[in-house]
Amino acid sequence: MPDGGQPPEQGNSTPPADSPAPDAQPLRTIVLAAGEGKRMRSAVPKVLHPLAGRPLLEHAVRAAAGLDPADLVVVIGHGREAVGEHLDGLAKRLGRPLTTAVQTEQLGTGHAVGCALAELPSDLSGTVVVSYGDVPLLDAATLTELRAAHVAEGNAVTVLTAEVADPTGYGRVLRDADGAVAGIVEHKDADERQRAITEVNSGVYAFDAQTLKAALSRVSTANAQGEQYLTDVLGIARADGQRVGALTCTDPWQVEGVNDRAQLAALGAELNRRLVRHWMYAGVTFVDPASTWLDADVALAPDVLIEPGVQLRGGTAVAEGATIGPDTTLTDVRVGAAATVVRTHGSASDIGARASVGPFAYLRPGTKLGERGKIGTFVEVKKSDIGDGSKVPHLSYIGDARIGEHSNIGAGSITANHDGTNKNQTVIGSYARTSCDNTFVAPVTVHDGAYTGAGTVVRRDVPPGALAVSGGPQRNIDGWVVRRRPGTPAAEAAERAIAASAGESETSGSQDDSEGREQ
Repeated sequence: MPDGGQPPEQGNSTPPADSPAPDAQPLRTIVLAAGEGKRMRSAVPKVLHPLAGRPLLEHAVRAAAGLDPADLVVVIGHGREAVGEHLDGLAKRLGRPLTTAVQTEQLGTGHAVGCALAELPSDLSGTVVVSYGDVPLLDAATLTELRAAHVAEGNAVTVLTAEVADPTGYGRVLRDADGAVAGIVEHKDADERQRAITEVNSGVYAFDAQTLKAALSRVSTANAQGEQYLTDVLGIARADGQRVGALTCTDPWQVEGVNDRAQLAALGAELNRRLVRHWMYAGVTFVDPASTWLDADVALAPDVLIEPGVQLRGGTAVAEGATIGPDTTLTDVRVGAAATVVRTHGSASDIGARASVGPFAYLRPGTKLGERGKIGTFVEVKKSDIGDGSKVPHLSYIGDARIGEHSNIGAGSITANHDGTNKNQTVIGSYARTSCDNTFVAPVTVHDGAYTGAGTVVRRDVPPGALAVSGGPQRNIDGWVVRRRPGTPAAEAAERAIAASAGESETSGSQDDSEGREQ
């Protein structure tokens, strides 16, 4: 997504009359994702670390898929079982095939691209775009511009470059006296003069397919790491008299890679800033953008208000006019128009239009709250359907329940849904009124219009319009605490109160006697 959420600007290069338009040339894309990522110090493959709710690799593959290539090959290696499993699911979500090529030994980027080419037709022609699985902010618009410039200029190779303040670790772009790209030198192989160069290689290229295949067969391992560098293809092409070009990316964040946790956090913060800015341009108000975190798949409608301290994750969708927060985390939750969700933790739930949730509510998967319904303070709901206009205002647990329309559930209510072996359902009808401190022992049904008394344990179905009570007459056992808990603070307090009460009775009796004598 471009900075600020504005539509990406396309390249203004116009292909020469004798050059085919980019769309007329066959296109393949390759995403390199075989590395271990040792600096992440993690059992999780680097490319599967999440950023804005998606693994790094998914961001890269979506960008490459945005070019609609004939083939999209992902080179995998370290952790390939887990990476391959994710790619299988991603292919279904994208609705297009993804080919995997396995690099069993990490022998360099040139070797990795060779593994990918082995999965493509032997008579390969047209353009091959190569990117990386750990460059999450690179978008389809920039890749499209790279491809267009490559075709328009008739290049054999076009490299995406960027000017950065600190080029440490990056390959440096070498240019000749005329400013043309002469080659790329890796940081470890660069001399002091070359290391002072601030134009860096992003590692993202557009290649003429035949040039790429021929040059890879000539790439050596005579370098500091003993690997086949993909960058050597540029020097080979230039030595053969072919044209090597460059497109400078004006947004350096797009070519920033992730090698450790610090870079992951920095890119995560930048992507989040861009997501928030995008939604602000789309009509969403953020009271404190810096304290709001959004996943890439979140959808927000105009006139949504996001208060401070909000995290919206997964496929959460918020309809127009709703207010979220402060201090709320929602994952895969759908929030209806003009609803209010305050200090709530929720997942996989549906909140109806004009409904109210929180503060301090916990919505577990399967919660459905109807229009104008209420889930109030210190209420936990799980796998339950609460109908339009119905309310669970406070201090309750509602699990495996179905509540009709316009019913009110009293404070301190519990649906006892588990009998030790099975989960059972509680059904409460429409226009029912249940009092405080009720326990509904499932399976049980409270029918439409029924009432329950305070402290009732509902074990049997309640007929329509009936009042259910389960407590017997109250019985007080005088003096029990003093006799059974002697010496405790409670017993001492009781003794003082009893003595004070007896003194008040004596004083009252004396006054009555004097009044009688006067009469």
